[in-house]
Amino acid sequence: MAMDKHTLREQIWDKMTKEKVGRFPFPLKGRIPNFKGAEKAASRVFKLNIYKKAEVVKVNPDSPQLPVRTQVLKDGKILLVPTPRLKDGFILVDPENVPAGEEKTAASLKNIHNYGSVVPLKDLPKVDLLFAGSVAVHRDGRRIGKGEGYADREYAILRELGNPPMPVVGTVHPVQVVSEDFHTDDFDLTLDYIVTEEEVIETGAGDRKPSGIHWDRVTDEEKEAMPVLEEIRELTNKEK
Repeated sequence: MAMDKHTLREQIWDKMTKEKVGRFPFPLKGRIPNFKGAEKAASRVFKLNIYKKAEVVKVNPDSPQLPVRTQVLKDGKILLVPTPRLKDGFILVDPENVPAGEEKTAASLKNIHNYGSVVPLKDLPKVDLLFAGSVAVHRDGRRIGKGEGYADREYAILRELGNPPMPVVGTVHPVQVVSEDFHTDDFDLTLDYIVTEEEVIETGAGDRKPSGIHWDRVTDEEKEAMPVLEEIRELTNKEK
């Protein structure tokens, strides 16, 4: 019988805490957990062709993906980072505006606005590669985030705006790779590549991803919390 996402999420947070594989910020619970070996996992990603070819990379704003955001800028790629709770859409950082040696500072949430700015949705460049934070992942590409659905929504927004399907990568600790079966929904984002400090897993998840926003499931509360949704609706209606 498939496990529910909430139960598995709690199990992984507890296991990472018990085995002391997490890193600041603490507690691990309630967030995309930072983990020991995040830099080594990230270094495996940079050898992949999908990364080498990408010119615009969207990376989640969580601590374990700071090494990814930093290297994206070092490699001269455009970095896109979603604003907190997707309230204002995405922050774009052009590496040309980041002095050499300041890439890590520019990639940190505390300082990112000093180097980049929120880009209007109509001006978003085509995204070639997307990184999603995870609490737990299955080798077939299924993932569990922290339970708020932002990674799913970010991918759906980009697709809704006409971005072609893009590969999705997640860097995690080996403890976060589970064999337990768990339930997912059709709007859940899957990973094409799961990368740990030990291995690269090509999942074969393919097109099992949102092709756009499920407007019938968007609540009034979400519309109020995320003004970008109304902006998207206007943009896409104009195109239709």
